[in-house]
Amino acid sequence: MLNVANVDLHYGAAQALRGVSLRAAAGRVTCVMGRNGVGKTSLMRAIAGQQPISGGAIEWRGRDISALRPYDRARAGIAVVPQGREIFPQLTVEENLMTGYAPLKRADRYVPDAVYDLFPVLKDMLRRRGGDLSGGQQQQLAIGRALVTRPKLLVLDEPTEGIQPSIIKDIGRAIVFLRRQGEMAIILVEQYFDFARDLADDFLVMDRGEVVISGTRETMDEAAVRARIAV
Repeated sequence: MLNVANVDLHYGAAQALRGVSLRAAAGRVTCVMGRNGVGKTSLMRAIAGQQPISGGAIEWRGRDISALRPYDRARAGIAVVPQGREIFPQLTVEENLMTGYAPLKRADRYVPDAVYDLFPVLKDMLRRRGGDLSGGQQQQLAIGRALVTRPKLLVLDEPTEGIQPSIIKDIGRAIVFLRRQGEMAIILVEQYFDFARDLADDFLVMDRGEVVISGTRETMDEAAVRARIAV
Protein backbone atom coordinates (compact mmCIF):
# COMPACT_ATOMS: atom_id res chain seq x y z
CA MET A 1 0.00 0.00 0.00
CA LEU A 2 2.84 2.40 0.84
CA ASN A 3 6.06 2.52 -1.15
CA VAL A 4 8.83 4.88 -0.08
CA ALA A 5 11.49 4.76 -2.78
CA ASN A 6 15.02 6.16 -2.43
CA VAL A 7 13.89 9.19 -0.45
CA ASP A 8 16.27 12.02 0.45
CA LEU A 9 15.30 14.74 2.91
CA HIS A 10 17.12 17.93 3.90
CA TYR A 11 16.75 20.52 6.61
CA GLY A 12 18.53 23.38 4.92
CA ALA A 13 22.05 22.17 4.14
CA ALA A 14 21.79 19.20 6.52
CA GLN A 15 20.74 15.90 4.98
CA ALA A 16 18.55 13.81 7.28
CA LEU A 17 17.59 10.95 4.92
CA ARG A 18 19.77 9.33 2.28
CA GLY A 19 18.11 7.04 -0.25
CA VAL A 20 15.67 5.50 2.25
CA SER A 21 13.22 2.91 0.97
CA LEU A 22 10.35 1.26 2.86
CA ARG A 23 7.23 -0.70 2.03
CA ALA A 24 4.14 -1.23 4.19
CA ALA A 25 1.24 -3.52 3.36
CA ALA A 26 -2.22 -4.11 4.81
CA GLY A 27 -2.27 -6.68 7.60
CA ARG A 28 1.44 -6.27 8.32
CA VAL A 29 3.50 -4.29 10.83
CA THR A 30 6.68 -2.66 9.52
CA CYS A 31 9.04 -1.64 12.33
CA VAL A 32 11.61 1.12 11.93
CA MET A 33 14.37 0.91 14.53
CA GLY A 34 17.50 2.87 15.36
CA ARG A 35 19.14 5.13 17.91
CA ASN A 36 18.03 8.70 18.55
CA GLY A 37 18.90 11.14 15.77
CA VAL A 38 19.31 8.62 12.94
CA GLY A 39 16.36 9.89 10.87
CA LYS A 40 13.40 7.80 12.05
CA THR A 41 11.15 10.76 12.85
CA SER A 42 12.27 12.56 9.67
CA LEU A 43 11.08 9.52 7.72
CA MET A 44 7.71 9.65 9.48
CA ARG A 45 7.43 13.38 8.76
CA ALA A 46 8.15 12.67 5.10
CA ILE A 47 5.41 10.02 4.96
CA ALA A 48 2.95 12.38 6.67
CA GLY A 49 3.87 15.28 4.38
CA GLN A 50 5.08 17.43 7.25
CA GLN A 51 8.51 17.85 5.67
CA PRO A 52 9.09 17.96 1.88
CA ILE A 53 11.43 15.39 0.41
CA SER A 54 14.32 16.44 -1.80
CA GLY A 55 14.66 13.23 -3.78
CA GLY A 56 12.95 9.92 -4.48
CA ALA A 57 9.20 9.31 -4.30
CA ILE A 58 6.43 8.30 -1.91
CA GLU A 59 3.57 6.28 -3.39
CA TRP A 60 0.32 5.48 -1.60
CA ARG A 61 -2.02 2.90 -3.13
CA GLY A 62 -0.37 3.36 -6.52
CA ARG A 63 -0.45 7.16 -6.48
CA ASP A 64 2.57 9.44 -6.14
CA ILE A 65 1.86 11.61 -3.08
CA SER A 66 5.31 13.17 -2.78
CA ALA A 67 3.91 16.68 -3.17
CA LEU A 68 0.57 16.10 -1.42
CA ARG A 69 -0.28 18.31 1.58
CA PRO A 70 -0.57 16.68 5.03
CA TYR A 71 -4.33 17.23 5.27
CA ASP A 72 -4.85 15.62 1.87
CA ARG A 73 -2.81 12.62 3.00
CA ALA A 74 -5.06 12.39 6.06
CA ARG A 75 -8.10 12.39 3.77
CA ALA A 76 -6.42 9.64 1.75
CA GLY A 77 -6.27 7.43 4.84
CA ILE A 78 -2.87 8.16 6.40
CA ALA A 79 -2.87 8.79 10.17
CA VAL A 80 0.14 9.60 12.33
CA VAL A 81 0.54 9.27 16.09
CA PRO A 82 3.48 11.62 16.66
CA GLN A 83 6.32 11.23 19.10
CA GLY A 84 5.30 13.12 22.23
CA ARG A 85 1.58 12.43 21.54
CA GLU A 86 0.63 16.10 20.84
CA ILE A 87 -2.85 15.88 22.31
CA PHE A 88 -4.70 19.11 23.17
CA PRO A 89 -4.27 19.48 26.96
CA GLN A 90 -7.11 21.98 27.45
CA LEU A 91 -9.66 19.92 25.52
CA THR A 92 -11.54 17.01 27.06
CA VAL A 93 -10.85 13.45 26.02
CA GLU A 94 -14.06 13.51 23.98
CA GLU A 95 -13.09 16.77 22.27
CA ASN A 96 -9.62 15.40 21.49
CA LEU A 97 -11.22 12.38 19.84
CA MET A 98 -13.54 14.64 17.88
CA THR A 99 -10.58 16.43 16.31
CA GLY A 100 -10.17 13.21 14.34
CA TYR A 101 -13.38 14.08 12.49
CA ALA A 102 -11.57 16.69 10.38
CA PRO A 103 -10.81 14.49 7.31
CA LEU A 104 -14.10 12.58 7.49
CA LYS A 105 -17.37 12.94 5.64
CA ARG A 106 -20.20 14.13 7.88
CA ALA A 107 -21.85 10.69 8.02
CA ASP A 108 -18.64 9.18 9.44
CA ARG A 109 -18.14 11.72 12.21
CA TYR A 110 -18.47 9.47 15.25
CA VAL A 111 -16.04 7.51 17.41
CA PRO A 112 -15.94 3.84 16.34
CA ASP A 113 -16.73 1.33 19.09
CA ALA A 114 -13.34 -0.29 18.48
CA VAL A 115 -11.59 2.75 20.00
CA TYR A 116 -13.34 2.22 23.34
CA ASP A 117 -12.97 -1.56 23.08
CA LEU A 118 -9.20 -1.22 22.68
CA PHE A 119 -8.82 1.55 25.27
CA PRO A 120 -11.72 1.39 27.76
CA VAL A 121 -10.13 4.07 29.95
CA LEU A 122 -10.99 6.68 27.32
CA LYS A 123 -14.71 6.01 27.67
CA ASP A 124 -14.40 6.36 31.44
CA MET A 125 -12.63 9.72 31.11
CA LEU A 126 -14.53 11.45 28.32
CA ARG A 127 -15.11 14.61 30.37
CA ARG A 128 -11.58 14.90 31.73
CA ARG A 129 -9.11 17.28 30.15
CA GLY A 130 -6.38 15.69 28.10
CA GLY A 131 -3.71 17.43 30.13
CA ASP A 132 -4.96 15.74 33.31
CA LEU A 133 -4.31 12.24 31.96
CA SER A 134 -1.17 10.24 32.70
CA GLY A 135 1.41 9.87 29.96
CA GLY A 136 0.19 6.39 29.15
CA GLN A 137 -3.43 7.49 28.99
CA GLN A 138 -2.45 10.38 26.71
CA GLN A 139 -0.73 7.89 24.41
CA GLN A 140 -3.91 5.81 24.28
CA LEU A 141 -5.84 8.98 23.50
CA ALA A 142 -3.44 9.89 20.69
CA ILE A 143 -3.83 6.44 19.14
CA GLY A 144 -7.62 6.58 19.60
CA ARG A 145 -7.75 9.97 17.89
CA ALA A 146 -5.84 8.54 14.91
CA LEU A 147 -8.20 5.56 14.71
CA VAL A 148 -11.21 7.91 14.59
CA THR A 149 -10.02 8.97 11.12
CA ARG A 150 -10.53 5.36 9.84
CA PRO A 151 -6.94 5.12 8.56
CA LYS A 152 -5.65 2.63 6.05
CA LEU A 153 -2.08 3.44 7.14
CA LEU A 154 -1.31 4.01 10.82
CA VAL A 155 2.10 5.45 11.69
CA LEU A 156 3.16 5.17 15.35
CA ASP A 157 6.24 7.16 16.30
CA GLU A 158 7.77 5.63 19.47
CA PRO A 159 4.47 4.86 21.25
CA THR A 160 6.21 3.20 24.23
CA GLU A 161 8.43 6.18 25.09
CA GLY A 162 8.00 7.05 28.76
CA ILE A 163 5.01 4.71 29.15
CA GLN A 164 4.38 2.34 32.06
CA PRO A 165 4.65 -1.41 31.28
CA SER A 166 0.93 -2.16 31.72
CA ILE A 167 -0.04 0.37 29.05
CA ILE A 168 2.76 -0.82 26.75
CA LYS A 169 1.04 -4.22 26.85
CA ASP A 170 -2.32 -2.57 26.05
CA ILE A 171 -0.78 -0.79 23.06
CA GLY A 172 0.81 -4.03 21.88
CA ARG A 173 -2.54 -5.83 22.08
CA ALA A 174 -4.18 -3.01 20.14
CA ILE A 175 -1.59 -3.28 17.35
CA VAL A 176 -2.08 -7.05 17.16
CA PHE A 177 -5.86 -6.57 16.94
CA LEU A 178 -5.55 -3.98 14.16
CA ARG A 179 -3.15 -6.17 12.20
CA ARG A 180 -5.52 -9.14 12.42
CA GLN A 181 -8.29 -7.12 10.80
CA GLY A 182 -6.15 -7.16 7.64
CA GLU A 183 -7.36 -3.77 6.43
CA MET A 184 -4.63 -1.48 7.75
CA ALA A 185 -0.90 -1.13 7.16
CA ILE A 186 1.02 -0.22 10.30
CA ILE A 187 4.43 1.44 10.61
CA LEU A 188 5.91 1.29 14.09
CA VAL A 189 8.93 3.43 14.99
CA GLU A 190 10.50 1.97 18.09
CA GLN A 191 13.69 1.74 20.17
CA TYR A 192 12.31 -0.85 22.61
CA PHE A 193 13.70 -3.92 20.85
CA ASP A 194 11.61 -6.66 22.44
CA PHE A 195 8.38 -4.78 21.74
CA ALA A 196 9.36 -4.17 18.11
CA ARG A 197 10.61 -7.72 17.51
CA ASP A 198 7.45 -9.31 18.86
CA LEU A 199 5.19 -7.18 16.65
CA ALA A 200 7.22 -6.82 13.45
CA ASP A 201 6.37 -8.66 10.27
CA ASP A 202 8.96 -6.59 8.42
CA PHE A 203 11.67 -4.35 9.82
CA LEU A 204 14.41 -1.93 8.94
CA VAL A 205 17.19 -0.41 11.00
CA MET A 206 18.44 3.11 10.33
CA ASP A 207 21.78 4.75 11.04
CA ARG A 208 22.88 8.23 9.97
CA GLY A 209 19.88 8.70 7.72
CA GLU A 210 20.27 5.41 5.86
CA VAL A 211 18.78 1.93 6.05
CA VAL A 212 21.56 -0.38 7.19
CA ILE A 213 19.61 -3.60 7.90
CA SER A 214 16.20 -4.74 6.63
CA GLY A 215 14.21 -7.92 6.30
CA THR A 216 11.40 -9.94 7.82
CA ARG A 217 11.05 -11.11 11.41
CA GLU A 218 11.96 -14.64 10.33
CA THR A 219 15.28 -13.48 8.83
CA MET A 220 16.20 -11.02 11.60
CA ASP A 221 19.69 -11.31 13.09
CA GLU A 222 18.80 -10.17 16.61
CA ALA A 223 22.40 -9.62 17.69
CA ALA A 224 23.12 -7.37 14.69
CA VAL A 225 19.95 -5.35 15.23
CA ARG A 226 20.56 -4.95 18.97
CA ALA A 227 24.09 -3.74 18.26
CA ARG A 228 22.74 -1.09 15.89
CA ILE A 229 20.12 0.29 18.28
CA ALA A 230 22.04 0.03 21.55
CA VAL A 231 22.82 3.41 23.12
